Amino acid sequence: MRVMHRSIAAALMLGACACVQAQDFPTKPIRVIVGPGPDIVARIMGQKFTEAWGQQVVIDPRPAAGGAIAAEAVAKAPADGYTLLLSSASYPINAALQIGTTDVIKDFSAVALAGSAPFILMVHPTLPVATMDELIALAKKRPGQINYASSGNGTPPHLAGEMFKMAAGINIVHVPYKGAGQAMIDLVGGQVQMAFAIVSAALPQVQAGKVRALGITSLQTSPLAPDLPTLDSLGLRGFDVRGWNGLVAPAGTPRAVVGRINAEAMRALKQPDVIQRLKTAGYEAAAENSPEQFADFIKAELAKWTKVVKESGAKVD
Repeated sequence: MRVMHRSIAAALMLGACACVQAQDFPTKPIRVIVGPGPDIVARIMGQKFTEAWGQQVVIDPRPAAGGAIAAEAVAKAPADGYTLLLSSASYPINAALQIGTTDVIKDFSAVALAGSAPFILMVHPTLPVATMDELIALAKKRPGQINYASSGNGTPPHLAGEMFKMAAGINIVHVPYKGAGQAMIDLVGGQVQMAFAIVSAALPQVQAGKVRALGITSLQTSPLAPDLPTLDSLGLRGFDVRGWNGLVAPAGTPRAVVGRINAEAMRALKQPDVIQRLKTAGYEAAAENSPEQFADFIKAELAKWTKVVKESGAKVD
C-alpha cells in the first residue's frame, strides 16, 4: 500500500512539475530548424513568439538531404520545447518513400499547423486545352506524349502529378528538375507541357499569360486564387494536395509545453498582420487547430502519400 501511495505521490509531483515548467516556458531562446522549402512561416511565427515571450527565436535552415538532417536533429534534441522543426508536406512524403531514419509519427510531437497553400495545375498555352476535362481527354488520346515537370523526384509536385495520373486514369510522363525554378522556366519555354506548382510561384506566370491555369489542388476554393476551381469540384473527388508548414517538437515533449506553444501559435494566426504576411508569401493562415488535430492531419498525409507511392511505383533515384 505504501508503494502505491508513493507511486501516486510521484505521479502527482511529476504532473505538478510539468505544469510549473509550462508556466515558466520559455526561459531561454528557442531554435526552429527548417528543412526543405522556404523559412518564411518560421520567421513570421518566430517573431510573434519573441514579442509574446521576450525570448529570441533562432531560425536554423538545414535543407540538405531533403530534410532528413533537419528531422534527425530535432528528433534527437531534448524533449523540452526549445528545439522545434518546421514540418512540411515533404516529411510524410519522405516517410512514404522511406527517405531518412526518423519516424514522422513516433519521433515527434505535433504542436500546431501554421499555414498551407494549394498547387495550381498549369499547362503551356500551346497545349490545345482550356479545362481539366480537356486535358484529361487529350492525355487519353496521346498516352505517354504529354510531359509534366516537377522540382525533383520525391517532391510534392512530383507526387501531385502521380496522384493526378491515378485519379484521371491517364499516362503522362514525369520530367524531374533540380528545383522549382528550372521546372517553371522549361514549362514557360514549352519544353514540357504541364506542371503542378505552388500558388506563389504559379500565379505570376498565369497572370503574365505565360501559362494557363486549369484549377487548384485544395478541396476548397482558395483566397489566394479565388477565380480558380478546385480539381475536386471539376470531378476528381477528394483530390487534395497542399504545401503546408507546421511546428513539431521531439517526441515526449510535455503536453503542457506543447499546449503553451500551440496556444501562442493560434493567437498569432488570428492577427491581421500575420494573416497578411502569410498571404503575401503565398500561404493561407491555418484555422484553429489543436496538437491532436495536427497529429491526425499528419497521419492522414502519411496514409495518402503511402498509397500514392505504392500504387504509382514512384521512387527517388
